[in-house]
Amino acid sequence: MTTEKLNALAVAARSNPLRSVAAERAGKAALQAAGWTVDLSRHYLDEAADAALLELASERALSEAISRLFSAEIVNPSENRAALHWALRSQTPQIGLAETVRVTTEVALKVAGRLANGEITASSGASFEAIVHIGIGGSDFGPRLVADAFADTQSRNMTVRFCANLDPFDLEMALDGLDPRTTLVIGISKSFGTEETLYNLTRARDWLKASVGEAWSKHMALVTANRTRALDWLGASDGLILDLPESVGGRFSIWSAGSLACMTALAPHVCKDFLEGAAEMDAHVQSTPLSDNLAVRLALLDYWNASCLGFGARVVLGYSRRLRMLSTYLQQLEMESNGKSIGPDGQPSAPVTAPLVWGGEGTIGQHSYHQWLHQGTHIMPTEFIVAPGSLTDPHGVLALKAHALAQAEVLANGRSFEEVKSEEPDLEDHIAAQKVHAGGRPSTVLSAPTLTPHALGALIALYEHRTYLAGVLWGVNSFDQWGVERGKTMAARLKPVLRGESVADDPVTGQLAKQVSR
Repeated sequence: MTTEKLNALAVAARSNPLRSVAAERAGKAALQAAGWTVDLSRHYLDEAADAALLELASERALSEAISRLFSAEIVNPSENRAALHWALRSQTPQIGLAETVRVTTEVALKVAGRLANGEITASSGASFEAIVHIGIGGSDFGPRLVADAFADTQSRNMTVRFCANLDPFDLEMALDGLDPRTTLVIGISKSFGTEETLYNLTRARDWLKASVGEAWSKHMALVTANRTRALDWLGASDGLILDLPESVGGRFSIWSAGSLACMTALAPHVCKDFLEGAAEMDAHVQSTPLSDNLAVRLALLDYWNASCLGFGARVVLGYSRRLRMLSTYLQQLEMESNGKSIGPDGQPSAPVTAPLVWGGEGTIGQHSYHQWLHQGTHIMPTEFIVAPGSLTDPHGVLALKAHALAQAEVLANGRSFEEVKSEEPDLEDHIAAQKVHAGGRPSTVLSAPTLTPHALGALIALYEHRTYLAGVLWGVNSFDQWGVERGKTMAARLKPVLRGESVADDPVTGQLAKQVSR
């Protein structure tokens, strides 16, 4: 499928009003899996474009890509590794390395149960009453999302805090008011070499030492793929170390021992259901034909909107209090995975790859950036995720759904000058003109009856598979992150400059170093 053909189809699709295109697709563009229904009616997709994208999926061998992933073949050529995050949530025994990976989550769940039941205790023999989770990036976003989403199930006897930032204030806030004698510090770092995490862990260790002395290591749990380095840092044999498999990238590690804080503090069913929901979505992706495969269709849509139609961003709106941190999580998952322009062979990939992902919590955003979405000069494909966090009050649930559907309809259909004047005939023309909505803004609606742990697990697994398959379409490796590494290297070089021990090579950096050091 040549780029020229797809671009020509994109021009043709955009020549038709979205309202008309959507009306043709109504009732024909909905797919279902693992408790979710996804409606793709309101996109610039006609039958020809839809067929061409499915042809592209075959040409780019998406079926084979799915098979390689679930067969534990090498899908991360940069590190010559399989990507086995899916094995962490598998509900059945696997084969070989995948089974070893799966067992690490089983072990973590058992450890969490012992912590919650008071079988693993603080140095004094008392049960832990607080957990401070220290990590950054994928070692922070995922557990923080789950803990926030299901905070209502958290044990009343357990406080959970998170710390990720290098700013000293972050750890100070996390530790504020806690008793070190009943606090467990959990550190997550795959390499056990992440600067921010080690900095905060070292300060937390000092905080523990000041109160519990030599028994401080009994208040530490480390999750890492580098057990040797973690043991050296502990310098003790009674600290708890859990495995984070090498074949699981940080941004895919939400299913791992990295979520020990959630496994310990939240109700036991939460993480169990969360894993089961993801496994159900895995089964759908693995066994469903391309035409009805949710992850495939969303990946194709991402390619279409970004690479063919030129939409450089996508907004994700969670119409659920439990999803207020989802867009932050997805930014790392999608943008770190596919924010690339060079493929594994060193050659440029598609002209335009992954879009910017941003978003927030509906209906709150309606009183903020929705003005820009509706009447700004940019067209922004929008994802509405409608899954109430509670069904206790029917009036609130009804209003929540009404607002989501209303926003989607107005984005797509707009409001013409004639409609404004018809509805408000006394308006002066210059006021009526300001009430016009251009419309033509495409959107996807993902819906579930309520946002349960099972539903969230399925949703995140869907986004993971979508990200991987979109990477295949764009010709990039979704499992490396070379762009992140350069900044870390430069930061190490600039510390002596900030200390006044050397001079920066870049004159602007040198001037800025003086500015921020005042």
